[in-house]
Amino acid sequence: MELHSLISNTVKETMEDLIEDMLALSSDEYLHSINEARNDYNEGRVKNFEEIFNV
Repeated sequence: MELHSLISNTVKETMEDLIEDMLALSSDEYLHSINEARNDYNEGRVKNFEEIFNV
């Protein structure tokens, strides 16, 4: 029964992730934010982990 529960939970989580991804990718605002982030990265307008967390 434990294996069945594990498989069931995994399938449920995977489906939830898929639905979330589909909703996000159908959002013009979300897609715009991805393009903006890629442009920032390509132009060097990013901070590394050490700069953000002072480590």
